[in-house]
Amino acid sequence: MVKVNVTKRGNLFQYRFEIAPQGGTRKYINKSGFKTRQEAYEAGVKAYNEYVNVGHTFQPATMSYSDYLDYWMKTYCEVNLRYNTIQAYKSIIKNHIRPKLGFYRLSQITTATLQEFINDVYVKHGASKNYLKNFIKILKSSFGYATDIVEFIKINPALKIKVPKYEGKDTDPAHIFTPEEIEMIFNRFRNSHCIYYAFLTAYYTGLRISEVFGLTWEDIDFENKTLTVDRNIVKKNQEGGTKKRLIKGQSTTVWYFGPCKTEASYRTIEIGDTLVEALKAFKEEQELYKEQYGEMYIKHYAKEVMNPYTNKPETKIVNAAAEIDVALPEVHLVFVKNNGAFEGNDTCKYPFKVIHYELGIPCRFHDFRDTHATRLIEAGADIKAVSKRLGHSTIETTYNIYVRVTVKMEEEIVSKFENYASALEIGFSKQPQCSV
Repeated sequence: MVKVNVTKRGNLFQYRFEIAPQGGTRKYINKSGFKTRQEAYEAGVKAYNEYVNVGHTFQPATMSYSDYLDYWMKTYCEVNLRYNTIQAYKSIIKNHIRPKLGFYRLSQITTATLQEFINDVYVKHGASKNYLKNFIKILKSSFGYATDIVEFIKINPALKIKVPKYEGKDTDPAHIFTPEEIEMIFNRFRNSHCIYYAFLTAYYTGLRISEVFGLTWEDIDFENKTLTVDRNIVKKNQEGGTKKRLIKGQSTTVWYFGPCKTEASYRTIEIGDTLVEALKAFKEEQELYKEQYGEMYIKHYAKEVMNPYTNKPETKIVNAAAEIDVALPEVHLVFVKNNGAFEGNDTCKYPFKVIHYELGIPCRFHDFRDTHATRLIEAGADIKAVSKRLGHSTIETTYNIYVRVTVKMEEEIVSKFENYASALEIGFSKQPQCSV
């Protein structure tokens, strides 16, 4: 029975209910200002339920999995996970998990229910093994939080769900560019300066796409031939739109500087003369374009804002024409268009289509990273040094590349020996069978 009292104070109504005593003194929660008795009572019941459920506006025993996912997203994901991970989770929850599982009560979902859901996604939608692992990760994490942290349920039904058995290879293998493909790509974009130098940097350093486009000129030490990675670039969208153009040259997309993927991703690496000279040339070109565009050249500035979810400061990138005075520190981004416009990772969208359809080469930005690592290992580089250069959090990731490369090298060694041996006149003939 909800113990909420409603009294009239003047022309308005007030609710009141007793809470736990403090220091031996009885305590109450009350609120007035309601026009009717019923309105005050309903508000009081809601406040009372929130109080007895320790601040929750729901009752864990009866809440739906859909409502719980909203709670988990707000209290765990938006506080602990990276922005891009949150967006990926939200997409999977909205399009797949909520429609199939959201209407069940949190406390009633079983391992069988979850396994049937995973099997259904695999059979009917043909999801790749890696994509399906993201579904399982969401299920295990959300139910794990419900059992271990907030204790809404006693048993985690997601603990024992399994990925269906896939025939063949688990994932699409990385495409390692051949020397001929690299030449084709760079020759095709030689006159598209921003993307050309971005691809060149990725190929010669193995940086991730968000690391490449997060670089500023201050990160590149031409004298000591080093490049420092201490941030990522992250795209967020303003409320009310995603790609809608508001003003020519601008959109509702907003770019932020974010933390690196892992602690190991913060690193300073050495770069060779080829990349040093190329980036010097690109910097000189930028200075010329600044002069040509004059006051219309777009500059970028760092603005400290508070993340509403984590309540921590983060750096938002704002832009303005050179003619506008901005009282913020300027950011000298490396990979910008001729007029200074910055499109971040989106710079690669059209070039990837060209590489795929025009050049006929399978391509992801990450393939530059995999190719860089592969060529280093093929050349005999120490695996620990390669791992550090790539910013891998564990050497296991690098070792997987090493295994792939060494298997390929072993196959080539056998082939080379066969070619060598076949050139020698040491043919064999079948020996006559022994007779008894």
